[in-house]
Amino acid sequence: MTSHHREREELRQEVTRLRFHIVLSAEAWLHYYRGNVGAVSVQAEDGRRIQLPASSLRSFVTHEGISGWFEITFDQHNRLIELSRL
Repeated sequence: MTSHHREREELRQEVTRLRFHIVLSAEAWLHYYRGNVGAVSVQAEDGRRIQLPASSLRSFVTHEGISGWFEITFDQHNRLIELSRL
């Protein structure tokens, strides 16, 4: 195995993906949107508590708020890499 492949394999192992469900009404979202609350706390499928910046959910907001299953990907330093709706 070359060092390039080894580095790629190490990076793959250091990424964590968790799934969670969220239901947040449009009214509740306003507190996040206005900056009154900066982070959203949700519980992942495996029971872990996840706290993520409210701004990371902005693109998923509808007139009804935010609802659905999501997958979050973060690195070994707990930095957000990706957030996607499932």
